Amino acid sequence: MKVSHVLYKTNNLEASFKEFEKLGYKVVYGSRKKPHNALIYFSEGPYIELLEKAPVSSFLKAILRLLGKAKVVDRFNSWENSTEGFFEICLENNTTNFKKEEKILAKFKEGYFITNSKRIDASNRVLKWKLLFPNQTKIPFLMTKFSKNPKPKNFIHPNKVRKIQRILYGTQPQFIPLLTELCDDDTLQLFEGTGVKEVLYKK
Repeated sequence: MKVSHVLYKTNNLEASFKEFEKLGYKVVYGSRKKPHNALIYFSEGPYIELLEKAPVSSFLKAILRLLGKAKVVDRFNSWENSTEGFFEICLENNTTNFKKEEKILAKFKEGYFITNSKRIDASNRVLKWKLLFPNQTKIPFLMTKFSKNPKPKNFIHPNKVRKIQRILYGTQPQFIPLLTELCDDDTLQLFEGTGVKEVLYKK
């Protein structure tokens, strides 16, 4: 797996959208109508997701709890309660299922929940993918590749940034072997700690 994207918690999506634009990034909303996120794509490597609220309503959270998926709700609540800034990553494979990843999680005795996801982006493209949420909220969530690649080709941001070069991500020591087996991306640098410490860029 590779790092799919790094999540940035914002307390005001519109304000952060404008702030990153002022820093020289091209920012796009996740959808045309009532977007809950905004995205900063790079032609190569991980992208950035600006997130104000969890991508599910309070009603859906209640349904998930009734279905025995309280751990997923706990993860979403932790996102909403994060301080503003980079806080989490998502790992992505290059296929349409999690067969390989499920074997690795089973090896480490980690439970999980898989669901389908879909949205129509700001360019009117229908994007479909699957998500895997480990029960252990200290382990990043996973996704399959998008049904269509939304990244621009040969794109350089106005501030000359080409891609994310390195993500310093802290986790508990017992999860480092699992993440090392799941992810073979040189972009990701693990250490004993909590969450995203730093994101470095390449011009």
